[in-house]
Amino acid sequence: MKLESPRRFEGDLKDAHESAVAQCEPVFVQASIFADDRGWSIMNQFQGILDSQGQINYSVVYPGVVKAWHRHERQSDLWLGLMGHVKVGVHSQDEDRSWLAVIGEKNPGIMVIPPPLWHGMATVGNTPAGLLYYVTVSYNASNPDEQRRPFDSVEGFPWGVRHG
Repeated sequence: MKLESPRRFEGDLKDAHESAVAQCEPVFVQASIFADDRGWSIMNQFQGILDSQGQINYSVVYPGVVKAWHRHERQSDLWLGLMGHVKVGVHSQDEDRSWLAVIGEKNPGIMVIPPPLWHGMATVGNTPAGLLYYVTVSYNASNPDEQRRPFDSVEGFPWGVRHG
């Protein structure tokens, strides 16, 4: 399997989202860390994309866990790793293309995943990982915008550590 790195997008998140949807591929928007003698922060990351139709969530994933694969018809996902690191996998079934990136504390930024791409994540390392994410369409339990398939159903996708 040929894995690609998601395209890095320079510019604001709204334009990044529009580009991801138009190209039907994930993009990564680097976050800026603001640090001074009091500590550090990552601020205003979802600015320009938030609206009343969306929803913000936070998920903690334990070491050794793979949460994959799922996709949406209408909803885009915007993922920001805040604690630890996650390996993000994205797959286009129509084009048989896959993307892989590790995001988190040492690589802060937002992974923009448009519909209908399959996507998921795995914790990197032996500590839990925390993911703050914004979805452009709020979850509806009676009619979820989601399809699922097994984590090992994209042949050759390397959820484990790649040595060498």
